Amino acid sequence: MIKLKLSIVTPVYNEEEVIRFFHARTVKILNSLEDVDSNILFVVDKCTDNTLNILRTIVAEDPSSRIILMSSRFGHQMSLLAGIENSLDSDAIIMMDSDLQHPPELIPALLSNFRMGFDIVYTERIDTEELGLVRKLAGKLFYKILGKLSQIQINENSADFRLISNRVAKILVSGFHERNMFLRGLFSWIGFPQTSIEFVAARRFAGKTKYSFTKMMQLAITSILSFSTKPLKLGIFIGISFACIALVYLVYVIIIFFIHKSTPSGWTSLAATLLLFSGVQLIVLGIMGTYIGAIYEEVKKRPHYIIEEKIPNH
Repeated sequence: MIKLKLSIVTPVYNEEEVIRFFHARTVKILNSLEDVDSNILFVVDKCTDNTLNILRTIVAEDPSSRIILMSSRFGHQMSLLAGIENSLDSDAIIMMDSDLQHPPELIPALLSNFRMGFDIVYTERIDTEELGLVRKLAGKLFYKILGKLSQIQINENSADFRLISNRVAKILVSGFHERNMFLRGLFSWIGFPQTSIEFVAARRFAGKTKYSFTKMMQLAITSILSFSTKPLKLGIFIGISFACIALVYLVYVIIIFFIHKSTPSGWTSLAATLLLFSGVQLIVLGIMGTYIGAIYEEVKKRPHYIIEEKIPNH
């Protein structure tokens, strides 16, 4: 019997309190899959705690586990990309976080859907105990805006916990070269047969979340820049709208002047109007500057990431 080759790709950043438990739970599930030849790839994003030393011990004891150590802090999305690029010999790749909020017990269900012919099996959170009301509302608003601005549709509860087939992984690695990647959007854009599985995101087992509100906003900006130019067109619309308002106001001023033969009062409102127009211009310039900055990052053609060490080194 030919076994299906599976790689688990998990980004790791300062998870010393939970990484052993993640490994133990994941290995237990993988060992129960008799028709699967599996391995775990830890992509370590330059930790500042004892995570790397713990992982070295784990890999020394478990030959099915390996480590990629990044040379600097390249972020979650680039860690996923590095893991995918180093797992192209697998039939399927599962991406999941190492904080145990992505339950390893869902791996058999992901594989079951893969065997049914789906190239991408993504997961949707139906509950998140730690996520506050503000974060939930911000997430809903972000995906609604992204859906309006771009041609891609992503469920607001979708997670980076997903399975992709070998052909999707190869297309991602060979066909996409932009630096600012939003993988959830790219997988939706790639197409192929896709399906979803629901799961409950449990409270963090230990440690603190590394995904701050600021990082969420940065990811939101990256996703909009990657999939839409509509904000630039929105700037044109705003400019035309305010130009029409200014023209109407000018006509009003002229009419009042000829009726009353005097300059109308209202310098305060005029100053406020000028400030408003200036603000709109700065907003439009800011949108343009953001896109130009993104272009600047792309044309430098720096590598997505740099690997410092592979463990074991082969």
